[in-house]
Amino acid sequence: MDRLFGTEGVTGTAVTELTCELVMSLGRALVNTLTKKLKHKITVFIGRDTRKSSDLLESALTAGICSAGADVCRLGVVPAAAVAYLVKINDDADAGIMISSPGNGFEINGLKFYSSTGYRISDDMEDEIQKTVSMNGANSVVSGNKIGTATDYNDAQWDYLRYMLKTARAIVSDFTGVRVVIDTANGSGCTAAENLFSALGARCFMINNQPDGVNINDKCGISYIGSLSKTVRSKRADVGLSFDSDTGRCIVIDENGDILDGDKIMAVIALDAKNNGTLKKDAVVVTSAANIGFNHFAAANRICVRSSKSGEKYIMEKLLDGGYVLGGEPNGRLLYPEESTTSDGLLTGIRILSIIKKTGIKISKLASVMEQYPQVMMNVCIPPHLKEIWKNNSEITDLIERRQKNLGSNGRIIVRENPSESVISVIAEGKNFEEINGYVIEITDVIKKNTKINSLE
Repeated sequence: MDRLFGTEGVTGTAVTELTCELVMSLGRALVNTLTKKLKHKITVFIGRDTRKSSDLLESALTAGICSAGADVCRLGVVPAAAVAYLVKINDDADAGIMISSPGNGFEINGLKFYSSTGYRISDDMEDEIQKTVSMNGANSVVSGNKIGTATDYNDAQWDYLRYMLKTARAIVSDFTGVRVVIDTANGSGCTAAENLFSALGARCFMINNQPDGVNINDKCGISYIGSLSKTVRSKRADVGLSFDSDTGRCIVIDENGDILDGDKIMAVIALDAKNNGTLKKDAVVVTSAANIGFNHFAAANRICVRSSKSGEKYIMEKLLDGGYVLGGEPNGRLLYPEESTTSDGLLTGIRILSIIKKTGIKISKLASVMEQYPQVMMNVCIPPHLKEIWKNNSEITDLIERRQKNLGSNGRIIVRENPSESVISVIAEGKNFEEINGYVIEITDVIKKNTKINSLE
């Protein structure tokens, strides 16, 4: 069996790939795994987004968990961070699961698993759950009065929002006078985002906040900022906030309608924290996906950059191990370990609005501290039997080395394989777009010549 778990948990086309049977089995496997370690009856919290399939998968998951002898507490439609927070603060919660696939359309869904501490479960636990799923008969079930029960947590969103309000007010008193347009991607943050920022005094203009089960991430959210950019300009707003469908990621739009990705957002927040003396060890955690412009910004402002593997779980591990307070990726997934055990786009919104409010400076000016270097990427599909072998081809490696030497410290070239697909990604960053674009084309042509296949752009 191929590995079920990816960086976003277990995902697939709902019902046909992520089947009800698989979801039930995953629920039972989680309970069986926890039962080996704990001596009391297990309780699992479940949250979901607004996808049409989320109700169905919640029912299948509940059935699997209860049939294994554990109880379920249904949180309803909440941001993923709410699941992590509520699992952490409730002593009777042993695990949490968010039903969502944040970057995909309504037909795709997924399960993200959280431990009782509110952090994503470990790789070892994922492997143990998968092993249990793959072993026929290992997912033991119970009967009679040992069957678990399902209840509803009616105040789940408000308990989470009360914590968020407390967190925000520790940074700034309120957001009165700040005009913000919010795009919730017709996802799990539709009511939470408006309730939070309105309660803090911001003037909120909501878009894409009318979910119907199929319009989630449909030409909205962090991948489609056109309508948000237009609305920010038409409403003369100070800023726009765009979330993914489980509200874990946030992209910012400045007052001119221009995008601030995760790197620029982190630059603004990191510099503010450093100036305020709250950026512990004057360091941030990034991945190899970070724009080279961020490294130049950090060096100019005496901020240390620490590297991590891609993915929330690994960034959080690096943050906790090093005692750092800020990390993230260009896709808008930022982590604040002092406030949350998981990525929370609402926290990013709070940080950005608080900086605008405290400084009175336009977000475009704040973001100008970092120069975004142009980036070009092309993917090349290779036959499975040639995976890794291309790295020993001197024609390819010598060309990469020469072009990297040409760029020097003002650019970089990254050539890497996708671990789950037979695809090589060729990425170049630098100040001159024509130069890096030419290098990428040149390198991909050499790879194609040596592997005799076509590119996927």
